[in-house]
Amino acid sequence: MHFSIPDTQELGSSPTYTAYNIHINGVYHCRLRYKQLHSLNEQLRRHCGGVNLPAFPPKRLLPLTNGQLETRRSSLEQYLQMVGQDGRIARSAHMQQFLQRAQLDTALAEDMVTSDCEEQQLEVQVYTSPASERLLVSCSVQQNAGALLKAVCQELQLPEDLTRFFCLFLVRRMRKTDEIHLVRRLMDFESPYITRLHVQPCDLLLRTCYWDSGLDAKLTGSKVALNLLYNQTVADVSREWVVICSPGVGRQLSSLQQQGRSREYMELVRQLPSYGCLQFDEAEVDYPEPNTMALVSIGNKELSLRTSRGAKIYETKFRVTRMRSWRVSVTHNPLEARLEPTHLQLAFEYLIAKQTLRWITITSGQAMLMSVCLQAMVDELLNRGGAGKADPSSDDEHDQPAVTSSSSTPSSTSSTSTWASSTCSASTASSTPPVRFLSEDLAPRSKQQPRFTSRTFGAVFFRNDGADNGARVSNEAFEGIGDDDL
Repeated sequence: MHFSIPDTQELGSSPTYTAYNIHINGVYHCRLRYKQLHSLNEQLRRHCGGVNLPAFPPKRLLPLTNGQLETRRSSLEQYLQMVGQDGRIARSAHMQQFLQRAQLDTALAEDMVTSDCEEQQLEVQVYTSPASERLLVSCSVQQNAGALLKAVCQELQLPEDLTRFFCLFLVRRMRKTDEIHLVRRLMDFESPYITRLHVQPCDLLLRTCYWDSGLDAKLTGSKVALNLLYNQTVADVSREWVVICSPGVGRQLSSLQQQGRSREYMELVRQLPSYGCLQFDEAEVDYPEPNTMALVSIGNKELSLRTSRGAKIYETKFRVTRMRSWRVSVTHNPLEARLEPTHLQLAFEYLIAKQTLRWITITSGQAMLMSVCLQAMVDELLNRGGAGKADPSSDDEHDQPAVTSSSSTPSSTSSTSTWASSTCSASTASSTPPVRFLSEDLAPRSKQQPRFTSRTFGAVFFRNDGADNGARVSNEAFEGIGDDDL
């Protein structure tokens, strides 16, 4: 979880109290008082035995000055970041229930809902056809994402053991192009109904949630699951999220689709290099040079950048096993902190060549989601028993005329095909290694202008070395690289 507390609110009257606005994964979640967070800390200490919790900011007897309030806000933010980095705590029932209840209580206090027993109907887009259809599902406002997912899958008559391969996303449909933009994956600590109210206008969408395309085989034994996977893939191909390498392959896929041969269609499309890759909106990157606009995609153990140079499009691939670390920088304007962050950047430290590391930065409103995707991809690599070795490659970048080539580090390919439409998705694995979040103030403050606060979160995997006290944040999968890979 990415926690941040960009600002506070003074609420109540005679006396007033300070409420802390809690953001999770870049989205406003709830507001909490110090005593509520103190109560959470006490619960975790009682019920999470064997886990070393970080120090909690101490109580004070006298009213706090403005400087002391800022210190407490920063300390509470660091505390939550440290708690969220430990998967044992983040996935514990006490943590999940606390966050879910806090969101509901905040919604009640802000008159977003009238009762915690309030019943609502939510429309969920499901891929029962390539265009997706709307399924109306009844739910309680206190129902979390997992419960709603189960209800949707039951409506579709999807076998219960296959529910874990799907998840719910918040999506935003673009009016001009009718394209969908994936905003975020819903988690079990939140109410889909309330979260949707915070990020309107948004819809709910059912999609697969795994990165390893080999898991497709788990779904093909069920007619319902195969139909959902097939229609989702047809929709991705039509939006050019899956890039067709040649006209011949495109004609074959169209023919198989017209004949309704879903299994043969899936077998063919799985051979395409971009199958299983999830695309994001166009973003500004500093590679190969500053102020470059690129389409970002993540999948197949890689992060790819597609850039335009004249009439051609070049794709540069960065393997996740060569990312030593990455971080997300978030800048909030406290006057509008309840809205989306004003500035987001994802930066990753990449092994360009032997003994050569370089930071590469992506400026995008979806930077937080990209970080979650990278984290989930590494989860799957580690859960399969190790990062494994990448294909041998040269030290230097070079351009090649074939879109299917991926032999450089970072690999770069060119194509004259049109740019694919944009989207993204995130997934989480069942077992998440610890993630360390670093926070630092980067933006200057001015009395004449709104105060902007900047936070940096290193959402990467690390090993407690003891010697450096966790100061170095590193990707566990990075250790799978040997000299032969370079």
